[in-house]
Amino acid sequence: MVTLKAHYPLAVLLEVAGLARSTFFYHQARLDRPDPHARLKQAVTDVFQQAHGRYGHRRVHAMLHRHGLRPAKKTVLHIMRTLGLACTVRRRRRYSSWKGEAGTTAGNVLDRDFTAPAPNTKWVTDITELRVGTSKIYLSPIIDLFDRSVVSYSWSTRPDTHLTNSSLTKAIATLNTGHTPLVHTDQGFHYRHTSWRQLLHEANLTPSMSRKATCLDNAVAENFFSHLKEELFHHHNYNTPDEFTTALENYLDWYNTTRISTTLKNLTPTEYRAQALTT
Repeated sequence: MVTLKAHYPLAVLLEVAGLARSTFFYHQARLDRPDPHARLKQAVTDVFQQAHGRYGHRRVHAMLHRHGLRPAKKTVLHIMRTLGLACTVRRRRRYSSWKGEAGTTAGNVLDRDFTAPAPNTKWVTDITELRVGTSKIYLSPIIDLFDRSVVSYSWSTRPDTHLTNSSLTKAIATLNTGHTPLVHTDQGFHYRHTSWRQLLHEANLTPSMSRKATCLDNAVAENFFSHLKEELFHHHNYNTPDEFTTALENYLDWYNTTRISTTLKNLTPTEYRAQALTT
């Protein structure tokens, strides 16, 4: 209307638009005012970009609080929508192992109690499949339920027992004397295999298994894979396994040391563990 005002009488334009004269001048004056959220918009953008676009409004809000800003969550959400800052959307794409009956199973000792009183008391693990170019990458992490940190991981182009045994062996190597965590898995053949059970036995670790075809019994591992695919994998094209595994190594370091978690009261796994050990 401001442009049309140069060619037509204002009274005619207001009548056609159905606007009161005072309303027109009020909004015209607003155009000349500085944006009251300019500083906050820049801060939101900085936090979002530093997190590689992996944070939604709740984590952005938490990071702003760390920087001394105190906007409401709804304000942060509105600003992110206005600026077009949307974190990537999860898509479920999980590796499914063979579900045969051979091998020995264990009871569901964990029983969906995903809390842990101290580090290295409860671990969970699983396998996920990721297609990179013409190859498939299989990832096997060991996750500590105390702080949701990735204790160890292994990857391979083959979903064999060496993959899972390797990640467990690395995790066991991190344990101090007297630490004997429960290790929860699904009923995949890797975890019913003699070699897996032997590793647990030698380290005096307690096995636990999800009920058959009940993925929620291992929800923390499922949730980790969802975050990894949302934040690292689905929205970037990796041409070679080496390219992806380099990015994976960087992501897991970021996940343990930099990425805040709402489950951990907006602390990183490293911060949460350090805080617990000093109190």
